[in-house]
Amino acid sequence: MSPARCIDLNADLGEATDAEGIDTERALLSLVTTAHIACGGHAGDEKSMTATVAAALVLSVRVGAHPSYPDTAGFGRRPMDIDRGELGRSLCDQLRALAGVCEEAGTAIESVKAHGALYEEAAKGGAVYLTLRDAVRATCGAGTALVLPSGCRAMAMCLRDDLVAWEEGFCDRAYRPDGGLVDRGTAGAVFDEPEAAAAQALSLARGAVVAVDGSLLTLWVDTLCIDGDNPHAVAIATAVRRVMDEAGFEVRAPARA
Repeated sequence: MSPARCIDLNADLGEATDAEGIDTERALLSLVTTAHIACGGHAGDEKSMTATVAAALVLSVRVGAHPSYPDTAGFGRRPMDIDRGELGRSLCDQLRALAGVCEEAGTAIESVKAHGALYEEAAKGGAVYLTLRDAVRATCGAGTALVLPSGCRAMAMCLRDDLVAWEEGFCDRAYRPDGGLVDRGTAGAVFDEPEAAAAQALSLARGAVVAVDGSLLTLWVDTLCIDGDNPHAVAIATAVRRVMDEAGFEVRAPARA
């Protein structure tokens, strides 16, 4: 009997500001294997980081960082024309803030996944990627993984730069034919039906996803993401865990390099 393939399930957390959102995040922590925690760029502060790290450790969930452009007003989802030195300082400050919380809790940042517009820009492998790369090198330990969209140009840059990288797919987001995500403002861009998200998660885990035009994209993923601010996130995560179990996948975080 062949061994089960392993897949990580992650969520972007530490972004909630009300009791309902915080309850949702805590419920997600019982279902995911990695939590990427907002560290002040678009959301999050010392209090939320401390609480989310503590909750993650209780459930043996791996801790990652979720830095962003310094843009709380736009929730980090707007492209920013920002000096690269300024961006680098902001990213280092965000990562150091979470690293300090992790050190106090007896853990460390295992992976770094940029948020929103920063994630999309870093994936192109240009100056923003280089700025993020340098911030991770300056603030995180060796072996800390950089999480990037599956198949993006920056994945090749990580190989060149001898960085650990995880390729990511999205359970609850629609894909364009070029492999990018459909803009959130477009109808149907974010899935609200748990079974549809679970079916896409299983397809991604098997190496492919159907784009909105019906074309089939071949993608390899190490980790699957569920948006923590999706109102249906807990139901989606529950459905994803079920289909993964049924298909023989072992849901767990990748071993540290």
